[in-house]
Amino acid sequence: MTSLNPSSLPDPSLPEPSTDPAPAPSAPPSLGALAAARTAVGTMLDGGVRHVVVCPGSRSAPMAYALAEASAAGRVELLVRIDERSAGFTALGLALSTGSPAAVLTTSGTAVGNLMPAVMEANHAAVPLLVISADRPEELRGTGANQTTVQPDLFGEQVRFAVDVPAGTDPGRAVETALSAATGAFPDLPPGPVQLNLAFRDPLVPAAGEKLSPPAGRQRFRMGAEPLVMNLPPAPDHLPERRTVVLAGHDAGPVAEAFARAHNLPLLAEPSSNARFGPNAVGPYRLLLEHFGPDSGQPIERVILFGRATLSRPVAALLARADVPSALYQPVPVAWYEPGRRTELPLESLADLADFAGRGSAGWLDAWLLAGSAAQHALDGVLAADAPATGPSVASLVWKHTRGQLLLGSSNGIRDVDLAGLPSPEPAATVYANRGLAGIDGTVSTATGLAVGGGQDTTVLLGDVTFLHDAGGLLLGAAEDEPALRIVVLNDAGGAIFGLLEHGAVEDSGNYGDAVERLFSTPHSVDLAALAAAYGVGHSAVSTTAGLAEALAQPLQGRTIIEVRTDRRGLRALHARIKEAVAAAVEGVLAG
Repeated sequence: MTSLNPSSLPDPSLPEPSTDPAPAPSAPPSLGALAAARTAVGTMLDGGVRHVVVCPGSRSAPMAYALAEASAAGRVELLVRIDERSAGFTALGLALSTGSPAAVLTTSGTAVGNLMPAVMEANHAAVPLLVISADRPEELRGTGANQTTVQPDLFGEQVRFAVDVPAGTDPGRAVETALSAATGAFPDLPPGPVQLNLAFRDPLVPAAGEKLSPPAGRQRFRMGAEPLVMNLPPAPDHLPERRTVVLAGHDAGPVAEAFARAHNLPLLAEPSSNARFGPNAVGPYRLLLEHFGPDSGQPIERVILFGRATLSRPVAALLARADVPSALYQPVPVAWYEPGRRTELPLESLADLADFAGRGSAGWLDAWLLAGSAAQHALDGVLAADAPATGPSVASLVWKHTRGQLLLGSSNGIRDVDLAGLPSPEPAATVYANRGLAGIDGTVSTATGLAVGGGQDTTVLLGDVTFLHDAGGLLLGAAEDEPALRIVVLNDAGGAIFGLLEHGAVEDSGNYGDAVERLFSTPHSVDLAALAAAYGVGHSAVSTTAGLAEALAQPLQGRTIIEVRTDRRGLRALHARIKEAVAAAVEGVLAG
């Protein structure tokens, strides 16, 4: 991804150049560690940082003390985490829910490296994440000093900007530049993560006579907002009628829904697009694409893409078709692809997009809505016939019941919602997902950050492997606030997504014995109730859709885990039945 080259910028550790006669050479004044840290913290807060996740450590102590002072003054909200990977994703969630830069502070050594997964996600998802890594001074580097490694530029191309601030120098300008890069203030540079590597020299603690001021009241910064609905003027009559579809990928926003509605076009919206609502939205659209293919009576002619589509192969196949022109709405720089590497025509204005898309005829939109209604009815019928809970039935219920904020874990969870989540007339919740790199890392921690930053009830839907991957994210210190967080874990004792890919056929053939089950599905026997108890989190277990609906209806207080126990062995057959039922229903509607 695009990054700033620090060598092309003024050295933030040096004063501005002057045209005055040069004074006699003298050593620049050296700032003590705590004074430098106070400058860094003050500049951060002046630049809009309201949440900082602090990881304990000695070399980062000056920043910790300066942040404690700012917290006592009511200027910043601090969260403390002992696991840096969890801290990074918590800060990621804070930045996502607030729309403001969030910072994470670590000591030196491996602590910094543990932030790499969160930094990578923030890079590709354009999230303003400020990494503050404490470091040894220059005289200790390369000497074998404890916890010392090469930290400057540790994250390489994953960050928009990185700077190493020597011990004793004023970090103010470095912080200002980093925040500008993080928030997308530079031309052609999307928002994203930055690294401030701050070197500190002993002493690292306040002077003996200094003390913390009495707290002014523990400040809470909450940025939660209602989901948005946009309106655009109807498409002009002079636009030609075209069989265009509007595809809303991750982070498309409500503009995609408004555009589809204004142009009378079918809307095919992924769950984390925040556009999966309104009269033009089609639910199980990915199962309908083949019915509007090149050999059908009404083939798709053009595609308009908002956001980033990542969830299904039918959609990827549609975008790859050379005979179907496609355009991408891109009003600002984005982080998820390199210019020139996509086939869609990038368009910056809605007017140009309208000229490309045209407008849909009543028959075109009606065909999609009728097919979508028939497909949804067939899908619901298959799921209703299965009394035990399944991935799609769980996803459908979570989507229906969630208000406030919803985080969808990678793997099957978000795909099940994409398949079975019924579009609503109005958006019911703000939906998030870590789709920058679509990893399962840090999902519980991201949800915690969302809940804290948004100040709303927050639900996360994830699989058991994703949950176990970040079980440490459940750990909150005794002094930490407990957010309102509902964690719905679909527990099928392993990774079910591989069974729906080519690996499932390999397993069915028996040619590789139990290799697929062991190496891909990674079965386990973890007692989630005991795990929840160990972390002091509420827990309930259900195995039917009725039990899940009852659990989801309970008022949310603090954190609770709803474990949905299910069996993944019949998942391939279930999806085959869904596809067969939908195909029969849609063919009947379109033939009529």
